[in-house]
Amino acid sequence: MRRVVITGLGPVTPIGVGAKAFHEAQLAGKSGVRRITRYNTEDYRLNVKIAGETDVDVLQYLDKKETRRLDRFVQLALIASGLALEDAGLEPAKLDPEQTGVLIGSGIGGIKTWEDQFKVYFQRGPHRLSPFFIPMVISNMASGHVAMKYGFQGPSSTVVTACATGTDSVGSAARMIQHGEADVMLSGGTEAAVTPMAIGGFAVMRALSTSNDEPEKASRPFDKNRNGFILSEGAGLLVLEELQHAKARGARIYAEIVGFGRSEDAHHITEPHPEGKGALLAMRAAMRDAGVEPRQIGYINAHGTSTPLNDRAETMAIKKLFGDHAYDLMVSSTKSMTGHLLGAAGAVEAIATAQALSSGVIPPTINYETPDEGMDLDYVPNEPRQKQVDYALSNSFAFGGQNAVLLFSRFEGE
Repeated sequence: MRRVVITGLGPVTPIGVGAKAFHEAQLAGKSGVRRITRYNTEDYRLNVKIAGETDVDVLQYLDKKETRRLDRFVQLALIASGLALEDAGLEPAKLDPEQTGVLIGSGIGGIKTWEDQFKVYFQRGPHRLSPFFIPMVISNMASGHVAMKYGFQGPSSTVVTACATGTDSVGSAARMIQHGEADVMLSGGTEAAVTPMAIGGFAVMRALSTSNDEPEKASRPFDKNRNGFILSEGAGLLVLEELQHAKARGARIYAEIVGFGRSEDAHHITEPHPEGKGALLAMRAAMRDAGVEPRQIGYINAHGTSTPLNDRAETMAIKKLFGDHAYDLMVSSTKSMTGHLLGAAGAVEAIATAQALSSGVIPPTINYETPDEGMDLDYVPNEPRQKQVDYALSNSFAFGGQNAVLLFSRFEGE
């Protein structure tokens, strides 16, 4: 099996755009949660007024005419792709196009365009719909537009597994390289669902935090007073390379992907298995794939959504899988800072995990103030921790019970 390393990072997040800004924001414990500006919440009858919006000037990166024909989720993916390639020191024109592929997922796709075009349809009729309506909303267009922009002709695909999408995408892309389908893959997730319909849909499920008065403190994974997740937007793309391909060009290597595991809760459409069984199975599968023992894992970037059920189930899964070693692990949720980027979450968290391994600094779980009964792991509360670890997991769990976990190793050079 060929080895796969991470050589480029392209985060577009509520706490920072670009690898350097994103990493610095994590270590500063910065929150990206604010009052919503994408639409007027004053007349919004649901009591959710906060989200994680990405402060990026799209026109700094993309042509104005081009943006009119792209939903925001594709715009963010294109921006992230450029950042990742630049960070990797890769010139697309110098890559073998047939050995370079794209795998970008989105949990929801072009929901803003759906909302806008629904209004057109009902107010003005179907003949006034945009001819770009369908190409703007379908989820595979993030991969399609990135591949077309750079002329990449290798494997091109899309994963849609709700909140596990980003992790699923990166793991699937890594396997393409392992099996020789490509030498380089640009992979991750993108989401732009800070819209009235998306916020409304999650709000009526009572999944979102209503801590509108203190937005920066609303996302509080593992804390006793957590009351829901924060819906955020953004994208995270990674450049994955076959090891010898990366070494031949003298690439900087952040980390190696050594394991990937997936599972299904088979329990409920929105609730995790109450004993964390699916989460446990996915983590175990990733470790089995890598040939790594539980005691070798030093850090877990948790799914950690800040919802009562998820955080408890994930903690239970970690305890069951790792036994006494669970208390030696560091477990933190960067969603405490970024909010939940849905289909992009796992990719952004893969970036954070690779940075933790490369820098030797573990990002914190901010807003952790009051321990909850039975949730007594080391959640790296409120401050980053300087600690070098050899292996780290990044967890993603989704509606529908779909789970995906990546296992990374520190790369020291060979």
